[in-house]
Parts: sequence; C-alpha cells; structure tokens
Amino acid sequence: MSEHVHVRINKGLGVTESGELVEESSCRCGATWTKTYQVRDEDSE
Repeated sequence: MSEHVHVRINKGLGVTESGELVEESSCRCGATWTKTYQVRDEDSE
C-alpha cells in the first residue's frame, strides 16, 4: 500500500478588495488550498 503525499503547486497570488494577499495552490490529486495574509499598512501606523 502506498501513501499519498500532497505536493502544493502554486496557482497564483492575488489581492482582495480589503487589501489582503491571497495565495492559491493545489495538488495533482485535486486538493486545493487558499491562504490569506494580512498586509500591514506602514502609512497608517
């Protein structure tokens, strides 16, 4: 019996209307992931 290991392939980056950075990736098996990063605004500090 073999065990599947997910290999994340980067599908791209984007920016939401609220200014968050969004990273999308997927595996060849069909699994997908979306990770959102809060971007710090240096001007507002």
